[in-house]
Amino acid sequence: MERCATHNCFAPSIGCSLGHVELGDCPTWTTQPTPEPAEAEPRDHALLPWSGSVLGLADLAFVSGRARPVVVGIIGPENAGKTTLLGAWYLLLGRGASRLLDRRFAGSFSLEGWEAVAGSLRWSPGQPPGFPPHTTSRSGRAPGLLHLSFRDPAHERFTDYLFTDAPGEWFQRWAMNSEAPEAEGARWIAEHADVLLLIADRDALAGEHRGAARGALQRLGRRMAAERRGRPVALVWTKSDVEIASEMEDSIRRSVLDLIPDAVEFSVSVVSKVASGAGSDWSDLMNWILTSRRPTGELPPPAAFSEDPLFLYGVGPDERL
Repeated sequence: MERCATHNCFAPSIGCSLGHVELGDCPTWTTQPTPEPAEAEPRDHALLPWSGSVLGLADLAFVSGRARPVVVGIIGPENAGKTTLLGAWYLLLGRGASRLLDRRFAGSFSLEGWEAVAGSLRWSPGQPPGFPPHTTSRSGRAPGLLHLSFRDPAHERFTDYLFTDAPGEWFQRWAMNSEAPEAEGARWIAEHADVLLLIADRDALAGEHRGAARGALQRLGRRMAAERRGRPVALVWTKSDVEIASEMEDSIRRSVLDLIPDAVEFSVSVVSKVASGAGSDWSDLMNWILTSRRPTGELPPPAAFSEDPLFLYGVGPDERL
């Protein structure tokens, strides 16, 4: 780029401030090469440690920075309404209609993921609401994780929750063979979830293939009972607006409660018409999730009387300091 070293000289656009007709005769005129345009720095990092999309296992370290999150495992057959359950919760939270007890919504690292799940349930101009697309098993070998954070106003305490969004095919293979290669994502949920939801699809239990649906759900219940390790379990009847035979409902209930006697039941539906005798209260289910915890371990009683905590446990009476 050509320029003049003299201050307030605008040559060559206006002319030499010293009066030289030929700029080459000016002692302060210099010619400098045009610099190469600077290359954009490669963006090998994000501006934020999250993108807003559904989280994966690689994001667990970031989400766990404050405290260990509570993992809610949603387990059920294909097309049972697991993703619709998540979308309905998100819409209720957004409308302030969730009626949470002693909890307040405090943010999410996966709002874009929640929107992708719940978008189909919204009314839009010229398009009535529908159901979320089917979660396919081709989307990966690890479950998608949707994050929510809640605050306890009384104690000013924050708790993070991760809700799993996984295809039903994983759980059906896991129910038949817990070590199946195709059930890796289901095994992860069964191992790491703090709260377990078993989804019972009333529509499938009332349909043409209700016998196969009952068998699949009973296999899932047996597998969950074997893997639960004392964790809280809820039997969630989805599409509770659908009538099913009382014998079918009692058979499913007995098959679950005989194996998991302390399991609790909830019934939910995204339509206003609800089958007689079946409630549809999303808030009760969400409040149960927010107040449920996996059982904690207990330390054995102290074996010594030392005031040093390093010597309180595992010291025999003859080894006291």
